[in-house]
Amino acid sequence: MLNKWREENARNPVKVRDLWSSFQLDKLTTDDKYPILEQVIMAALDLHDHELLKECLSQLETKFPGSTRVKRLKTMARLEMRERFDEAIKVYDDMIRADESNAILYKRKIAILIAQRKSFEAVKELTDYLKKFMNDHEAWMELADLYIQEQEYSKAAFCVEELVLLNPHNTLYHTRLGEIYYTMNSSESLESARSYFAQAIKLNPSNLRALYGLFLSTTNPLSTSKATAQKKKDNSKLCSWCLSKISSLYEDAGVQDLLDDGISNKEVMDSLESLASSLSLGSSKDSTAA
Repeated sequence: MLNKWREENARNPVKVRDLWSSFQLDKLTTDDKYPILEQVIMAALDLHDHELLKECLSQLETKFPGSTRVKRLKTMARLEMRERFDEAIKVYDDMIRADESNAILYKRKIAILIAQRKSFEAVKELTDYLKKFMNDHEAWMELADLYIQEQEYSKAAFCVEELVLLNPHNTLYHTRLGEIYYTMNSSESLESARSYFAQAIKLNPSNLRALYGLFLSTTNPLSTSKATAQKKKDNSKLCSWCLSKISSLYEDAGVQDLLDDGISNKEVMDSLESLASSLSLGSSKDSTAA
């Protein structure tokens, strides 16, 4: 179970600590023993279990004296956990000077700045980090999230575009980029939003989030205010197709009630259809006006 959680990058601190109490370390192989010790240390950090931290760290220090990895764990336990952030950053800076290729040390600094809500400093550190480690998907997404918090959507879009370039077949990246462009809420950005939502659906036809995004993009008044007659018809077709696909997915999943207050799938679909019809997408009147 512990191996599975490590592979999935799942923390489960309480369960990890409970399992640890039943372990007999002397019966574990070296390949299993020390990864488990580190996993238990992370659980102890989450739980602020000082006794368990002391127990596990002492075993790692005995086996790996002078290890950078152990020193990082000690810094997390003795400084970060006690919110002595400035001291922790100084330690990480010293460690980075000794090993500039250690990506985890940079990330610890960035995590501290985010914890302190120092967004400007965190953005700067992340930007510098990505100049050295350009293929770090998590870092690009973290930087995008920081820009979104500051409502700098064009910069956030740039970050997710980098992710799309790194992995063009990831439907989640296309969906996320579509959401950012939709939030920017201009006729040009809505056009981009539709494109990315459409690509996300192409990669995963069951991507409900992208389907809703595409529906909202086609029904947004800005998407039709300057559209040609043909474009309005295309939007109308997309809108109808999204409604049909969303309804089909819910029916296939056997969903009866979508919300806790008992609103049914049919009621939601009726509301979506009402929204679409109220905008008169592709109507003869709009076509004539165009």
